[in-house]
Amino acid sequence: MAPYRRDAEYLRTLLAEHEVAVRQATGPDELAVRLTEAPGILVVTHEALNPAILNIIAEHLTNQPDWSEMPIIILLDRTARHPQIRAKLSATWPRSRQIYYQRPVAALELLSGVQSALLARLRQRDVRNHIEREVELRRELNHRVKNILASVTAIFGMTRRNVTSVDQLADDFSGRLTALSNVHSAVFDAGGETVDLADIIERTCLPYRSGGKDRIIAKGSSVHVGRDAGTTIALCLHELATNALKYGALSRPQGQVHLDWELLTDSEPVLTMRWIESGGPPVAQPSKPGYGTLYVRSALRGLFGSPPQIIFNSEGLRCIATGSFSRFR
Repeated sequence: MAPYRRDAEYLRTLLAEHEVAVRQATGPDELAVRLTEAPGILVVTHEALNPAILNIIAEHLTNQPDWSEMPIIILLDRTARHPQIRAKLSATWPRSRQIYYQRPVAALELLSGVQSALLARLRQRDVRNHIEREVELRRELNHRVKNILASVTAIFGMTRRNVTSVDQLADDFSGRLTALSNVHSAVFDAGGETVDLADIIERTCLPYRSGGKDRIIAKGSSVHVGRDAGTTIALCLHELATNALKYGALSRPQGQVHLDWELLTDSEPVLTMRWIESGGPPVAQPSKPGYGTLYVRSALRGLFGSPPQIIFNSEGLRCIATGSFSRFR
């Protein structure tokens, strides 16, 4: 802002030649508008600093965010009372980096000062970006912690309704929390919001591997699912494995579970998962479904969009679920 002579035009031309974008203000109203555009720096001649201009700049500096300290380059006449001007502007304009030049000033010196001030401003904005990212991460962390606590509360409530002793409550609740923890670890290790389904299954089935022998044989193509879908799958697998350990294939040394999944992409991608038990005691349809069966049926229906097939085959339990892969993102 340089209202007299041809100072403004000279400055615009000089800076534009060195690829510095310039916006000019010719009066208080235009200056107020320009300041709303979040300028990098302000260059102003001493003659422009009337009370109205001083107040507009002071208001902008007062309202600037915490990370900001806008540099202001002030061009002073040789005859101006420099100490008094500096003292007044420092008091009027808090949180500003004031840079003074006495006219006439060499073009190279002024250009160097402008570039240095812009570099300082760029570093301030880097700080802003870090602050905004930190705030975003804190909000995301708070959201996820609330979701985890809600999941833990729901798991505890469902577990408590289906146990007959404190020991059973502790064992069942601990196992379900471990399954939940495994999913969060898998997502964290993956470094994103999705995780390989094979990784979730590997972590969930790890406790059922002993002596180098896999009691649960899992295979399938590489498929990435979202955090929520991964949590549901892990909890369902935990319920199926717990049931198999108590009553099914895993209750016998020779028993096994074959777990496979495939993604068919003929038209709309469709994911199918199969849990097939064999080698365990004969299976019969229960007179009343237990908690694990109710949970698996409800959770997989919500995830896949259709109820799973839970078949109490005499040779072993079978659970088959199929649904649109778009629901797993």
